[in-house]
Amino acid sequence: MTTHSRREFRLPELGEPVSHYTDAVSFGQLLFVSGRLGIDPESQAVPDDVVDQARIVFANIGRVLEAAGASFADVLKVTVFLTDINDRPKVNPVRREFFGEHRPASTLVEVSRLVRPEAKIEVEAIAGIPRQP
Repeated sequence: MTTHSRREFRLPELGEPVSHYTDAVSFGQLLFVSGRLGIDPESQAVPDDVVDQARIVFANIGRVLEAAGASFADVLKVTVFLTDINDRPKVNPVRREFFGEHRPASTLVEVSRLVRPEAKIEVEAIAGIPRQP
């Protein structure tokens, strides 16, 4: 019988969570990455432009994936929340920059607002963690 273990990942360089959660949780070979906003890790500022926010979002997701031993190639599903659905064509090229040829399952949702009023995008992800040799 296989036993699965739960592990939390917290990256202090990404800033303190705004609520009671951690950056990601793994269970067995699955990794659940919490929703990330476009908050610059150094300044804690949120740029005005949705493309700049998206680059920060995906870069920070990349940091979380790396901490768990995964990469964008291992992402199975993303959920993208936009405050303006018309920003989708601006965000898609940024996704391609990070995912390359890999295409995760995806859901895109327009929302009225996010936890930071200046935030225009939030992304959460589910990834598989490759087995270590």
